[in-house]
Amino acid sequence: MKLFECQHCGQMLYFENTECERCGRLLGFLPEEMQLSALSPERENFRPMIGPHREMRYCANAAHDACNWMVPADAANPYCVACRLNRTVPDLGNAASVLLWRRIETAKHRLVYGLLRLGLPVTSRFDDRERGIAFDFLSGSSAPGAGDGSVTTGHRSGVITIDVAEADDAVRARNRRDMAEPYRTLLGHFRHEIGHYYWDLLVRDTVWHASFREMFGDERQDYSEALSSYYANGAPAGWQASFVSAYATAHAWEDFAETWAHYLHIADTLETAGALGLRTRPQVSEGKETDFRACDPGDFDALMGGWIPLTVAVNNLNQSMGQDDLYPFVLSPTVMGKIRFVHGLVQGANKTAGGAPAR
Repeated sequence: MKLFECQHCGQMLYFENTECERCGRLLGFLPEEMQLSALSPERENFRPMIGPHREMRYCANAAHDACNWMVPADAANPYCVACRLNRTVPDLGNAASVLLWRRIETAKHRLVYGLLRLGLPVTSRFDDRERGIAFDFLSGSSAPGAGDGSVTTGHRSGVITIDVAEADDAVRARNRRDMAEPYRTLLGHFRHEIGHYYWDLLVRDTVWHASFREMFGDERQDYSEALSSYYANGAPAGWQASFVSAYATAHAWEDFAETWAHYLHIADTLETAGALGLRTRPQVSEGKETDFRACDPGDFDALMGGWIPLTVAVNNLNQSMGQDDLYPFVLSPTVMGKIRFVHGLVQGANKTAGGAPAR
């Protein structure tokens, strides 16, 4: 995630900001420009201080404090490119559900930002019923305003379901403990589940399919049986040599989705480190300086050359505060090969779209 600044007063801004804390200007994110812009009132609309300066209005979900993205003033669709992916949202008459939904939207917007930055296709199911994305944010028995049935976070044919209860920190911490997952976040859920969608879009029945099976395994293995076996027996001994997480051992599809999620973790976190101007130079005899501004998202070796030193730094910082590792994973050579495969998919999709990653 990049950093932004107010074009009116120069104040540093963050992705979710809706108002400049220094000058009071309203702010809106422009997805075509990938910039957060200060806004000037223009009749019933707004004119951004950057970009083409055309009149814009807020996404309809801004009325619920759930979005700060903009749409053209003359657009027929009242929702932004991120919110038009929603098919089902929680009960907006329930204040507790709306609070959790706002947290979900924060994570989802960060996901969409990352996908757009990498030049990946982001199409709503309302625009493409066969190959588009749809999000269902549903409440199970543990969520405010709960229905009678349970909700399983997952993906099926482009439809991604997120249990609203996962936005509750206490519920998510309990799930993390019960499922022995060292890393469980809302953003992590989104990045994992969207990986299943992009497998369907970029791997299934393409020139990549055979290579996928060689590297990740045969996805034709019975999925339900594989998951049942994993939950009954856990990951096999020595799984760290070939998989990025224990859950990745469950099935080839889960291995891919976990690897895809880690690739998005890497790309976004390195952009943040670069935007902050961070660099590391460990004070040891063989310490080498790494400038994270030089991590080109199109160069896999540059990405990984920056990622390893960054994880060493942040894990040590966390430990100094008595916290668990921020990134509790080991990237073996086999896992690095799988991440390189995902990188190749992303670069191929970007070239097919005829563009370059957004900066």
